[in-house]
Amino acid sequence: MSRDGERDRFVDFLRAWAIVLVVLGHWVITALVRSPDGGVTAPELLATLRWTQWLTLGFQIMPLFFLAGGHAAGGSWTRARLSGGTAAGWVGGRARRLLLPAGAYSALVLCAVGICSVVGVDPGTLALVGWAMAMQFWFLPVYLVLSALTPALHFLHRRWGLRVPAVMAAVALVADTFVVTAHTPYVGLLNYVLVWGVAYQLGFCWHDGLLTSRRPPAPAMAGCGTVAFAALVTFGPFPVSLILVTGQDPSNTNPPSAAMLAWVVAQTGLCLTAAPAVRRLLARERVWRVVRPVGGASMTLYLWHMLPVLVVAAAFYLTGVAPEPALGSPSWWMLRVPWLLVLGAVLAGVVLALRPLERGLALIHERTRPATAPGRPWLLWFGLATAVLALTRFAVGGFAPDGRFPVLSALGLLVGTVLVTALGRSRVTPHSRDHLEEAA
Repeated sequence: MSRDGERDRFVDFLRAWAIVLVVLGHWVITALVRSPDGGVTAPELLATLRWTQWLTLGFQIMPLFFLAGGHAAGGSWTRARLSGGTAAGWVGGRARRLLLPAGAYSALVLCAVGICSVVGVDPGTLALVGWAMAMQFWFLPVYLVLSALTPALHFLHRRWGLRVPAVMAAVALVADTFVVTAHTPYVGLLNYVLVWGVAYQLGFCWHDGLLTSRRPPAPAMAGCGTVAFAALVTFGPFPVSLILVTGQDPSNTNPPSAAMLAWVVAQTGLCLTAAPAVRRLLARERVWRVVRPVGGASMTLYLWHMLPVLVVAAAFYLTGVAPEPALGSPSWWMLRVPWLLVLGAVLAGVVLALRPLERGLALIHERTRPATAPGRPWLLWFGLATAVLALTRFAVGGFAPDGRFPVLSALGLLVGTVLVTALGRSRVTPHSRDHLEEAA
């Protein structure tokens, strides 16, 4: 196998590994309790048992997803640019790959929210369920923004290399200082792009060999990032939890903090240090046959992984069938094993049931391949901005804020997705199609 093939497998492995740990992490920390009135509540495990916040060091793996995304985007944009593609055409193609499945997921959930509103479901319950089904949406607007900025970010990368993520990290530290000391949350919004953008930009550097051609950048990054994280948590104001905990201020994720930035650097270093050994393992066809399907279904797993929790809650907790030992007791932790197995079985069934939908979305994507130069690029950018804003509102307020149907957010996502998808119908020559298929 060529080195390029090994590298592609490793990048796909990182995506699959990140998604699997995100799913498992959300399932492990989800606790359900049947209340005396017959309802089901979800106490916050990380806030109730503070020691469990250390578990987030293993489950917060999203830096590797942005790293792998930057690696893939760097190669894809380079090929598209060299073959005559435009920024609008390339960004439109990348955006469709996220917006089509996210739009289909949102449409189905919003239909359920609308039906529940009509039949009179308790607004508090509806708001909680709507939040649970949208809790993973924070990733989508951030990734879409970074994808839209890729042509500009990659231009900076080609000119200044590793200095670009270094400057981004420095600006992120300044922004976080304002958040912690002056309590200016709107300044902290920059860090969603800057901190996760550092991982994305390091993906460019990795793709071009800037992190692997010199010794020993990877071990040094792992060591320095780990030491910096430990210092910020021990002597600084930051908590150890790398997942949002209600009432925790400052937070490492809302917005991404200096401690999260250190974790990005540490995970990148650990990833690149382990890469040779993992590549050798992935070169075995038996291993790759297990990894590849997970990577191919990563978006479906990410979007739909909280639905099994609702199914299990209705089937076992509302009916009073599930045993309920004290939260955090040895018995409770032992029951996490069958809990995870049941959720995994339900999710497998959900993935199988969604195959016709996935084939339909793949057909739409095939018929709306990115054009070299969309006829009205400003409409594409407007549609993308509208979709990002709608997804952000879902990420913040859920699919049923205050128990109500989110009319404006739903309309925004619909308009944005339609505009981004429809503009892919621009005519493409056979020669440019070949290059764009390779780039996508």
